Amino acid sequence: MQETPVLAFDVGGSFVKAGLVDPATGGIAGGVLRRPTPDGAAPAEVIDLLASMARELPSTGAVGLAFPAVIRQGRAWTAANVDPRWIGTDAQGLLAARVGRPVALLNDADAAGVAEMTLGAGRGRDGTVMVLTFGTGIGSAIFVDGRLLPNTELGHLEVRGTEAEHRASAKARTDLGLGWAEWSAAVNEVLAAFHRLIWPDLFIIGGGVTENWDNFGPLLTSRAEIVAARFRNDAGIVGAAIAAVHAGSRPGQGPGGTP
Repeated sequence: MQETPVLAFDVGGSFVKAGLVDPATGGIAGGVLRRPTPDGAAPAEVIDLLASMARELPSTGAVGLAFPAVIRQGRAWTAANVDPRWIGTDAQGLLAARVGRPVALLNDADAAGVAEMTLGAGRGRDGTVMVLTFGTGIGSAIFVDGRLLPNTELGHLEVRGTEAEHRASAKARTDLGLGWAEWSAAVNEVLAAFHRLIWPDLFIIGGGVTENWDNFGPLLTSRAEIVAARFRNDAGIVGAAIAAVHAGSRPGQGPGGTP
């Protein structure tokens, strides 16, 4: 199994984050390195940025990469908030070639979910758990008795004719000029729609917006329990690091048994 620290990245539509993570605790040595996502988020520019950030955070062993797309066998198959040229791109192979080390690649919301279910707010929880990340979009990760159903894209579910993430993401709150009460009402609509379809026992709310949890957390309502993600906006990095360790110890299989 890989020794700590583990280099991990979380690519978002607005920012790319990196850190050296202790996968046993989720601690990030020296804090998180944060850079603006290149305009357009084209593959070459993003890979260049990741390679540059890797040089700023020297480490050894496998690398974790959380990416905002459906991920199958190391390739990205959607591109909701990044350049469409990512679709079909071997993102795992591109980064591995640049850093000269194995790379564990997974969907960014799935990575956040892995962090929360392994070390965070969902640790030890059975039943159905939905981890939702509110940022540029809305990411979703679903776990049943601790096992991940990978690549769910429920942020694109239509709620009264509008995609959930266009109605209730953190970016939508800013773009629409919504106050916390108005935005929380929109989030509650989305939670209700998810609940009607999935019937989770627990919602774990993460993403950059959780820095303001005290402003909106008490306003959220659902038939399911609602809690804040323990790792807040760093969950993607932590989960990517856990995936890197998991991939190193069980070749060919990712977190939650995913390929």
